[in-house]
Amino acid sequence: MSRLQPVIVVIEDDPPIRRFLRTGLTTQGFTVYEAANGKQGIIEAGNRKPDLIILDLGLPDRDGVEVIKAIRAWSAMPIIILSARSNEDNKIKGLDAGADDYLTKPFGFGELLARIRVALRHANRSAAKDSGEIFNCGNLTLDFQQRTVSVDGKNVHLTPIQYRLLITLVKNAGKVLTHQQILKEVWGPSYQENDHYLRIYMSQLRHKLETDPAQPKFLLTELGVGYRFNDSI
Repeated sequence: MSRLQPVIVVIEDDPPIRRFLRTGLTTQGFTVYEAANGKQGIIEAGNRKPDLIILDLGLPDRDGVEVIKAIRAWSAMPIIILSARSNEDNKIKGLDAGADDYLTKPFGFGELLARIRVALRHANRSAAKDSGEIFNCGNLTLDFQQRTVSVDGKNVHLTPIQYRLLITLVKNAGKVLTHQQILKEVWGPSYQENDHYLRIYMSQLRHKLETDPAQPKFLLTELGVGYRFNDSI
């Protein structure tokens, strides 16, 4: 994190929720700034250069997805959506626009804190971005230079597509990736509607990497939305 006290900008039009978040996050050591609409939120994000943004989608002046796109035009700072919109289409739109995570109202403050920690850790992760380094998580090890994968010290053979799929998830460890984002990255733009490819290869990866493929600890499913690599092990 870039400061001793991480800075969070809360973009939310409901004053009681803003107060709740400000009080709770401040007691956890965060510096919190607030915005009641999208325009103000974009300005606060630009002026404060926060470590993370908490964003409501239902803002009075513009849709939250537009706010995400505006911020993503100049920054990769983590964005967590906090919204009453619970259907999968809204989640996918927000994540495809560049959000890192999605939490539906009503929400538990403990869960929000956990999501914040994951997003901040992901923002500060450099191992998966540097092809010359080794990534370790639990009993899983990836050597990016040698392009090898091992579990419990034993090499695991992956096909080129399986390896690309794993690397895509690891490079975004802790972040929810939609089906479309993964398909575009691994197979290319023309395959964005071929969800069955992704399900098949994800199943193959789990059988090679997970102790119990039916209850994966690394390759987690976000129902109806996509997948997340869990690096909190």
